[in-house]
Amino acid sequence: MPNRYVALGDSYTIGTSVAEHERWPNQLVAREPRLQLVANLGVNGFTSRDLIEVELPRLDALDPEFLTVLIGVNDVVHGVPAGSYRANVADILDDAVRRVGPSRVLVATTPDYTVTPRGGDFGDPSQQAAGIRENNAVIAEAAANRGIRVVDIHDISLEAAGDRSLVANDGLHPSGAQYARWVQRILPALEALLAD
Repeated sequence: MPNRYVALGDSYTIGTSVAEHERWPNQLVAREPRLQLVANLGVNGFTSRDLIEVELPRLDALDPEFLTVLIGVNDVVHGVPAGSYRANVADILDDAVRRVGPSRVLVATTPDYTVTPRGGDFGDPSQQAAGIRENNAVIAEAAANRGIRVVDIHDISLEAAGDRSLVANDGLHPSGAQYARWVQRILPALEALLAD
């Protein structure tokens, strides 16, 4: 029986501006038969606080056996203080571990939207890029402290600066091709976790 998988996050998880089959959680289950995607709870524009208030309560009914978490870009866009983000991430990861255990949670880092054609529409690019790096460090540390595997896809997103095929038609979000690159990197980590 495949593991019941629920994806938590924001626009990067729900795959804003790409077809459903191009979203990275969908591409992941297409490549890994031991996972069954029962819900993608990602919502465009969600912050870490939104994930806590809206997505976590929905897990009770979904009974997940595996979770992925990708959250943080909208905290940067909305100027959420690093301390608040750190506290929210702790709550999210503690909840995830309580439900499925640390070896059934995978965190993906936040990509850098500032290198895309529309990246400058959402704040000063150098400031926002620094905020994304800071939040990635926060969630990576929080995950490591709980024994949760982190897959860093941030560097892949930076390639969108010179490769428009990695950007969706909206000029802002990743394309299905970029998500495929993420999945290539996530798969080995996922396979190691599922082998436990």
